[in-house]
Amino acid sequence: MAKKIILSGNRPTGRLHWGNYTGALENWVRLQDDYDCYFMVADWHVLTTALDKAKDIRANTREMILDWLGAGLDPERSVLFIQSEIKEHAELYLLFCMLISMGRLERNPTFKEQVRDLNLAGEISFGHLGYPVLQAADILAYRADAVPVGEDQLPHLELTREIARRFNHHFGAILPEPEGLVTKFGRFPGTDGKRMSKSLGNTVDLAAEPDEIRSTLKTAFTDPQRLRRNDPGNPDVCAIYTYYQKFMPQEAELTATECRSAERGCVDCKQRLADGVIEVLAPLRERRARFAADPATVDDIVAAGCDRAREKARETMDLIHDTMQIG
Repeated sequence: MAKKIILSGNRPTGRLHWGNYTGALENWVRLQDDYDCYFMVADWHVLTTALDKAKDIRANTREMILDWLGAGLDPERSVLFIQSEIKEHAELYLLFCMLISMGRLERNPTFKEQVRDLNLAGEISFGHLGYPVLQAADILAYRADAVPVGEDQLPHLELTREIARRFNHHFGAILPEPEGLVTKFGRFPGTDGKRMSKSLGNTVDLAAEPDEIRSTLKTAFTDPQRLRRNDPGNPDVCAIYTYYQKFMPQEAELTATECRSAERGCVDCKQRLADGVIEVLAPLRERRARFAADPATVDDIVAAGCDRAREKARETMDLIHDTMQIG
């Protein structure tokens, strides 16, 4: 049997952080064994909310792809490509725009959150409002059966499923309704306890060197009620404990017990975590460094991935042209 297809991607904003890794990238690496994987650099999507960042996209794309390769994405098993290199996405986006109403897009809860968080009231572009339609084109250009996502992206995925249903109803059943594959660590805390995000300045880079990891963790959020070394702590509200659960699960239970009993202080807890995380992530840093030292190989990987993605997207567009009797 042919493997099912998955499509996912990231906006190229530079180096990836622990939240990107636990929320998506680590899961992608596992999925390579069971699916035909298409992983996309979503460079057009950057422009929907950050038009002023266009000049940084190419450099940020390179940094992100290095993180992908360092984390274990295998170009022999996965298609790594750049969205803007596959023009079929734009054509499919245009066609899908005819299938969705403005009101439906305006009701999208994730869109409402972005308008609020980015303070965009009165300055919303058509491209930003239509972002989920472009995302639907990204996914359905490859007739993906599933999409690994964080829980915050589920409303967008539901809109993709809705567009697929509408297309199939009007023109014929050729597009799947992709399922969401939600990761366990969909919302990963930053060093301040809030969701890890570059915009909040609370991240730790996946490629961070050991000294940087140690210094960053020294100031990371712990139980605010634990004022003295001998006070018992509550690991359930501590970002450091979440990092243990993710990167050093074999020590998580003992860490929680010693925190609650005040047997272990926060300084010691952070030092142990730093030692463990540095060891766990060492293979990723080393693999990334090897690719960074060989830019020609990285260029070849991306070019080959774009060729493979383009071939699949053209196949889909041929089906769509025949079904709609246009083009």
